Amino acid sequence: MQGLRIVLTVVYILVCIGLIAAVLLQSGKSAGLSGTIAGGAETFFGKKKGIDDKLAKLTEVLAIAFLALSILMMVAIK
Repeated sequence: MQGLRIVLTVVYILVCIGLIAAVLLQSGKSAGLSGTIAGGAETFFGKKKGIDDKLAKLTEVLAIAFLALSILMMVAIK
């Protein structure tokens, strides 16, 4: 049981660091008035997939992993 606790804790810390990094690496969504106009044009004409989309998807995956690991550690390790 002690080994499981160590493994889950290490994975949990790695997921936490990855989630923090993914959130901090994303670009801001508000760029003032020019960002509002350009943002409207991007949604109308279609937005190119880039690093921001990949970071957003990575953030979602890491957030789900964070939640699942939090619940697992709470239930499994008492």
